[in-house]
Amino acid sequence: MDTIKLKKMFLDFFKEKNHHIIGFSPLIPENDPTVLFTTAGMHPLVPFLVGQQHPLGRRLASNQICIRTTDIDEVGDKSHFTFFEMLGNWSLGNYFKKEAIEYSFEFLTSEKYLNLNKNKLAFTCFNGEVENNISKDIDAFNHWCELGVNKKRVAYLERKDNWWGPAGNSGPCGPDSEIFYWSSSEVSAPEVFDPSDSRWVEIWNLVFMQYYKNKDGTYSQLDQKNIDTGLGVERVCAILNGEDDVFFTGKVHEILKYLEETISIPITDINLKSFKIIVDHLRASVFILADNRCTGPSNVDQGYVLRRFIRRSIRHANLLGFKNSFIKVIAEKIIELYSNEYSQVFERAEFILENLDKEENKFSKTLENGLKEFNKIISKKRNITSKEAFLLYQSYGFPIEVIEELASEQSIFVDVDGFYTEYTQHQKLSRIGAEKKFTGGLSEDNLNTRKLHTATHILNEVLRKNISQDIKQKGSNINSERLRFDFNFSRKLTLDELQLIENKVNEVIFKDFKVTKEKMKLEDAIKSGAQSEFGTKYPSEVWVYSIGDFSKEICMGPHVQHTSELGRFKIKKEQSVASGVRRIKAVLENSF
Repeated sequence: MDTIKLKKMFLDFFKEKNHHIIGFSPLIPENDPTVLFTTAGMHPLVPFLVGQQHPLGRRLASNQICIRTTDIDEVGDKSHFTFFEMLGNWSLGNYFKKEAIEYSFEFLTSEKYLNLNKNKLAFTCFNGEVENNISKDIDAFNHWCELGVNKKRVAYLERKDNWWGPAGNSGPCGPDSEIFYWSSSEVSAPEVFDPSDSRWVEIWNLVFMQYYKNKDGTYSQLDQKNIDTGLGVERVCAILNGEDDVFFTGKVHEILKYLEETISIPITDINLKSFKIIVDHLRASVFILADNRCTGPSNVDQGYVLRRFIRRSIRHANLLGFKNSFIKVIAEKIIELYSNEYSQVFERAEFILENLDKEENKFSKTLENGLKEFNKIISKKRNITSKEAFLLYQSYGFPIEVIEELASEQSIFVDVDGFYTEYTQHQKLSRIGAEKKFTGGLSEDNLNTRKLHTATHILNEVLRKNISQDIKQKGSNINSERLRFDFNFSRKLTLDELQLIENKVNEVIFKDFKVTKEKMKLEDAIKSGAQSEFGTKYPSEVWVYSIGDFSKEICMGPHVQHTSELGRFKIKKEQSVASGVRRIKAVLENSF
């Protein structure tokens, strides 16, 4: 079983269950300021989980590429990646627990599909919370048992293990039920399920989104109850191939072996963790750079995570005893392995390799001196002060996480809180803001974001009509305070051009065009002249939003109903973010 076959089998199964297959969404979310990366298949579906109608209906399935930085410290064990592929199925107010449980059990155990040994499966359910008036999930427990599952293989767990959301202070949430597989081939699965035994590996999570957490902290039942599931592609593939380690199956194993050959250092039990970290981080780095919203390594947001991945890879190569350049060669192998499935990896290959090579050269020059400085600092004491940590960061390019890792290996204390204080005193853009986003969450969906979303459509069309017909959207990011719009253009816009753009947008707003939406087949939408974002994979049916007769664009919403609701459009900044890509930042003021 390889990953391609597994993904096809999963999607074919849910097609038979009347699900529409939706394409994967970008790794860097377009309009979700609460997360740096897409961490699950549910992110692109947020508006539809809270009531908006999806153009393909209420039963959906997909394969989604994801990054989770929360798992970075676990990389090196047998089951964790930062970059991974996730299969999922959704019910948007359609079927609920019984069907979701039956579908997952059928796919895993039927001879036609994965044919897993039922005696190697175990399950968890939510134990309930009296203080929040949330009942024990007896329904899920009973549904598993109705399928012939031994009651001793179903465990009730608390919130930290079996509850999803809300990401913020309020929003949709609910209990989940996780499916585990006994990974050991040496010992039979015990009759009684013990979730703390690491030989039980989680392979699928079923979220029953049935509650809404109110702002006052109480919970109420959702009017639209949803199913949101996630099955880890690499984990299941490893199991199907008789492996208990995700790094020893499929493309990941090919990269691991290629790294071993390239640096001519044999893998051993002692150095395996460093090999795994390098493979995981470089695969993640390639896919981050393959996203057309990524502008390269930096000290903020996605660029900071990317830089952390690359520099941590270099340090672990150094730990292996390899101090020469190697990243570009490994990245070329990763691009070769994934280009057929993910065209953006091939299309952005030159950009990917150029940025990886540049970052490796930059850090390699300071790594040796930085390590000397680190050893000098700890030679006489068992702690690193905030000022010393900031010196390693500023002068030698050591991310604070690398400093912490180096210190942890030698049981050294680092004043991390003090480091962040030092950092904010020297930087306008605080990395703390980026770190807060790692936890993930639902997209903002309030009146301000709807207004700014609509303004972005107007800006896009104004640029095309007044600057160049060749302009295409290359990415955008919207929060409740401002919009950020990236587009292809070869030079800096003049002050006169910026004023013209601002005036033209405000003319459209003032005309009070009605904003309408229409469901169309993708090919018909494109033929009708609807604009689309370069590199985005759209479903076969889409929503097309029209702003009067001024613009028409494929979009999943949401928007205001009339342009007069927007207020005055004001450009705050125009800048370059990559070769041939410009960025406009703008706000909406309350009135004209």
